[in-house]
Amino acid sequence: MQFKNIIGQEQVKQQLLQTVAENRISHAQLFLSCDGSGALLLAIAYAQYINCIDKQSDDSCGLCSSCRKYERYIHPDLHFSYPFFASKDVRIAVDVLEEWRSMLLEDPYFDMDIWRSKLSAENKQANINIAECHDIIKKLSYKAFEGDTKVLIMWLPEYLDKEGNSLLKIIEEPPANTLFLLVANNQEQILSTLLSRTQIVKIPKLDYGTMETYLMEEHGLSENQATEYSFLADGNLIEAKQLILHTQNEHADKFAEWLRMGYGNRVLDLTVFTEQIAGWGRENQKNFLKYGISFMRECSLLLSGAEELVKLPGAALDTAKKLSTHVLSLNMADAIISELEKAHYHIERNANPKILFLDVSLQLVKIIKFKTLPKGTQYIYN
Repeated sequence: MQFKNIIGQEQVKQQLLQTVAENRISHAQLFLSCDGSGALLLAIAYAQYINCIDKQSDDSCGLCSSCRKYERYIHPDLHFSYPFFASKDVRIAVDVLEEWRSMLLEDPYFDMDIWRSKLSAENKQANINIAECHDIIKKLSYKAFEGDTKVLIMWLPEYLDKEGNSLLKIIEEPPANTLFLLVANNQEQILSTLLSRTQIVKIPKLDYGTMETYLMEEHGLSENQATEYSFLADGNLIEAKQLILHTQNEHADKFAEWLRMGYGNRVLDLTVFTEQIAGWGRENQKNFLKYGISFMRECSLLLSGAEELVKLPGAALDTAKKLSTHVLSLNMADAIISELEKAHYHIERNANPKILFLDVSLQLVKIIKFKTLPKGTQYIYN
């Protein structure tokens, strides 16, 4: 994996390159980011660059024997650790290493749900167990086989329970030429003893412009589609790719029309709309609701006087401004978000979409037309 193959994150790439140029590589680093930002890829590219035989100023060469093995994830001094589902045949991470490599080669942008789908998870809980910790210590106690530096990349150390304390000594006093790169999503779920022994590298979400360019160039989306999907994915490339597979186009227009029908108390039209959306399929229904939640949160920003923070594209922004000026209040926006979040929760659990969307539609009428807020709504006073 070379830096040039990673989407965006130019500032982080320069930061990592600089640590090598200035010979100040911390032996234990935590790459902290959200899903879909490319943090795991950055860790791999960083390790590849460190072990590259013919380093360039801005990237690994991609041609030397070390780089060629890194590109296939088979370098003998590159070790991976990750959550897995233990069974009689799977005791440690290396027992599913082929599945891991296959997934990386297929598409290196993935999350825990995608990884779970590649394994026989059944109803088991994923974790990084004590046997895996002992195997890490064993592997890293050996000398580097081929490269200058042994590298352990641990994906999602949040899945380490208290057994992770067995790694503290080797992280604090590592064997010579050993590099630990932890890639995490949630700092609060990581063992504090582990966290205190690492240098944190914060990796931001992908910016909208980078995402839009990628979607247009690599997936052939129109500018409008790319703008909408970038907004809905909110910096998560995995989510954007899922949207390409599942999302019906023109969510912005459909959601705005849904609100208009609610405001006009057009019950017959709402019934027809409910019939249509019931046939979309569960993923499309979920994505439509997620768009609505995101849209209403942007309306809340407008209503709070924080227009500079709003990220809606042109036509959707105009709609949001009109709604915020003439129709919505903060309490109403909050109530609609609550209804949409509940609907999303129930759709995920296979609720009947026709009944569910009809109920939400009637709630929209009550909130927007008659300004009747559901019980339990948190009132916001200006």
